[in-house]
Amino acid sequence: MPKKKTHKGLKKRVKVTASGKVKSHTSFMGHLMSGKNAKRRRKLGRSIVIADVYANVMKEMLNQD
Repeated sequence: MPKKKTHKGLKKRVKVTASGKVKSHTSFMGHLMSGKNAKRRRKLGRSIVIADVYANVMKEMLNQD
């Protein structure tokens, strides 16, 4: 049986922490920043922890156990 391949696109966008959580950046930060207030921009700039339901699928795509 062949080896499972890592999903390269996902590998570039997320990071698995030492405790097994999946971290990512928020969306809505690409452009049109002038229409968003400063509080919202600061909050969007932080990284987020992905919910466990989606994190399990992502770990499988990254071949993490």
